[in-house]
Amino acid sequence: MAILTVRNVPDEVHRALRMRAAQHGRSTEAEVREILERAVKPEKRVRMGDALGALGRKVGLTDEDIALIERTRDKTPAKPLSIG
Repeated sequence: MAILTVRNVPDEVHRALRMRAAQHGRSTEAEVREILERAVKPEKRVRMGDALGALGRKVGLTDEDIALIERTRDKTPAKPLSIG
């Protein structure tokens, strides 16, 4: 897991974070992690699998279409990138 250091946090913000953490029964560090996670991963975010499924339904793909794609696609492993 990554380590994040935030410098120059105003005292009033730090106090508010400590108070909020106490209200939620968490450490200040855990509270900051929760705030950051909610900010960058909102509940209504679009998930790739959901978006692809919706697209497939929108264009009318069937299980038979997917089976055809699987049978005809190239299954040769990709060659590793050669540098040098």
